[in-house]
Amino acid sequence: MSNFRFPVIMLIDDNELDNFINKKLIETEQFAGEIIVHSSAVNALEDLKKRAANPDQLPRIIFLDIMMPGMDGFGFLEEFARQPEAVRKYCKVVMLSTTESFKDLNRANQNPYVYKFLNKPMNKSVLDAINI
Repeated sequence: MSNFRFPVIMLIDDNELDNFINKKLIETEQFAGEIIVHSSAVNALEDLKKRAANPDQLPRIIFLDIMMPGMDGFGFLEEFARQPEAVRKYCKVVMLSTTESFKDLNRANQNPYVYKFLNKPMNKSVLDAINI
């Protein structure tokens, strides 16, 4: 039996430094056995489509940045809504952001696929706040 809280998680953030730091934190805290990292929401969606055929490969948690070029976090959520039901039910989206916009917070909290909205930077207390 592994010591990891989750077998697979996914990080989606256009900031490579944030991805590097978050990945190291997740490894140190033994939060996940496999950490999938994408710097593009479009690439992350393509990866989810591929993984949908094998539920063991799906990420249980998707850490999603809001502000990204091209497709932002809300655009990702719109496309996520079109994923197969098994993907939508299994994967829990945690939005991570530095935004102080109540509009973004309300929009995220009204989305049925957003499990939590947490502020950056990711830290141990952010990981501890995830109780699925």
